Amino acid sequence: MMRAHGRERSVAIAIIVLAAALALVRPAYFSPQNLNDLVLANIGVLTVALGTTLVIIAGEIDISVGSIFAVCSVAAGAAAVHGMPVAIAAFVACALGACLGLLNGVLVALIGIPSIVVTLATMIGLRAALRWTTEGAWIENLPAGFQWLGMTQRSFPLAASAAAIAVTCAAAWTLRYSRAGRRVYAVGSNVDAARLAGIDPARVKCTVFAIGGLLAGLGAVLNAARFNQVPSNGGLGLEMQVIAAAVVGGAAVGGGLGTVAGTVLGVVLLGGIGPALTFAGVSAYWERALQGAIVLAAVAADAIQSRHQEREPVRRAKAGRLA
Repeated sequence: MMRAHGRERSVAIAIIVLAAALALVRPAYFSPQNLNDLVLANIGVLTVALGTTLVIIAGEIDISVGSIFAVCSVAAGAAAVHGMPVAIAAFVACALGACLGLLNGVLVALIGIPSIVVTLATMIGLRAALRWTTEGAWIENLPAGFQWLGMTQRSFPLAASAAAIAVTCAAAWTLRYSRAGRRVYAVGSNVDAARLAGIDPARVKCTVFAIGGLLAGLGAVLNAARFNQVPSNGGLGLEMQVIAAAVVGGAAVGGGLGTVAGTVLGVVLLGGIGPALTFAGVSAYWERALQGAIVLAAVAADAIQSRHQEREPVRRAKAGRLA
């Protein structure tokens, strides 16, 4: 866990440096309106990223969350258009996300297909099914109560932020203090050792995939409520953003390592980069390239540190013999 906490400190320092530079060069970045837009734009991202973090800690990967996000957004909008109360429409979206996540988990944990293959197929299949179902059309004629979930434009950000904070605290407490959280870390660290300790790895992996899908559905609802139309191509590139946030925050791609606090910091850093580039007059197309470079640097740092830790016992043994 020391490596994860070290990464958290590094990301926090990077955020402080970025904020200080923007305060000096582009103080308009910190206008109330822009900060409000940033929060609204990243609440859904944070919610999805928390689920992705659980999957990564368990030693798997899910690149289908962007497609699940889009399907759940459309499902929530369609349910509202067909007269369902907003609360029921939100429940439908979250339940659908959980079912799609559970499907991924079953294929990975019970059938034994690698998660990268399963979620790649799910990502492509769900996008294709969504295009075929909607014919590329957006969900329109939403009832008045759908936007802002029946709240005012001023109160919705507070309520959505409170929901995101509650989910974040619940995830942090579960991973740090509960038996279920320890099982997730154990399965991600060593599946065979976890099985010998009486843990069912298949159940753990199915559960984290289902939770990941559920949180993708929740994030989709919180995001869709910002607009009076629901796009059928939502969530494009979301999988890259949430995986990047988790990895930058200290989650190891091999599993067994990661924290909620690190993911939150990763979302803050990566979520602020795009608008910062815009304020600095740099093309927003560089955002993806910069995210990729940050992820590559984080993974490379993990690999170098892991290799150093593996060599340390050998170095100490040699030093002891020489002494």
